[in-house]
Amino acid sequence: MAESKAQKMLVRDEGLRLQPYRCTSGKLTLGVGRNLDDVGITKTTAYQMLDEDITAAASACITIFGGQVWQTWSENRRLGWINLAFNLGEAGLVGFRNTLKAARGGNWIEVERHLKASKWYRQVGSRSERVIAMICREEFPYA
Repeated sequence: MAESKAQKMLVRDEGLRLQPYRCTSGKLTLGVGRNLDDVGITKTTAYQMLDEDITAAASACITIFGGQVWQTWSENRRLGWINLAFNLGEAGLVGFRNTLKAARGGNWIEVERHLKASKWYRQVGSRSERVIAMICREEFPYA
C-alpha cells in the first residue's frame, strides 16, 4: 500500500511508535500520535487488532504442537488452545510443560488436571472452565 502525502507528513511530524507512550502533554499515545486517553480506538480497529492477535496465537500453537498434530484436533479444541495462547502469550504457554506433553499424547484427562492445578486457572475465573471444556471435551460453550 502506497503511503499518502498526509501519512508521510504526519509520520514525520508525529513519529511512529508501536508501543504506548506518554506524549509531551502526558496523554497515552500510540501509533502516529493517536491520543488513547481522549480519542481511543474504533471498533473496526479493535477487531483488526483482535484478528492479528488471533492469527499470532494460532501460529504460536502450531509452533508449540507442530502442524501435523494441530490439524488432527477438532476446531473447538484448537479454539481452546488459541484462547489459552491469546491469554498467556506463547512464552507463557510453553511454560505449561506437563500440560503440553499430555496434550501431545492426547491425554485430555491429564490436560484438565494440569490446567486446574495451575495459577492461570485460579486467576481467570469462569474463563478457565470454558477453555477446559473446549480443549478437553471439544465443546463450544459460547453459543
